[in-house]
Amino acid sequence: MQSTIQQDYVQSNAGTHVSRWRRFINWADGQEKNHWGWTAGILVGHGCIATIFTMLAIVFTGNNFIFWPFAIAAMAVCVITNLAAMPTKVTIPVFFISLLVDVAIILICIVNGLTA
Repeated sequence: MQSTIQQDYVQSNAGTHVSRWRRFINWADGQEKNHWGWTAGILVGHGCIATIFTMLAIVFTGNNFIFWPFAIAAMAVCVITNLAAMPTKVTIPVFFISLLVDVAIILICIVNGLTA
């Protein structure tokens, strides 16, 4: 028999929702044990693959100067965050955002190249 002093309290987790961004950041934070692998992968993947394709897209579609600072900044942000030894919860999102910038530049270059 329960009294007014001792009552059972049941907390419901039905109202809690973890956003995709928070789940991604938690996953990236859990990747800290693979920090050196992510650093190498980001520098090689962005520096040797993504930046090269972005530069080729810029040059082959008219060499429009406005795209160069964005391509350089996307690569520089990845290099700076890795050289600063930022945690993976910073470097991984920066890498994916810089890849989105590169893909946007490539797509804009292709559209400009097709209409010219």
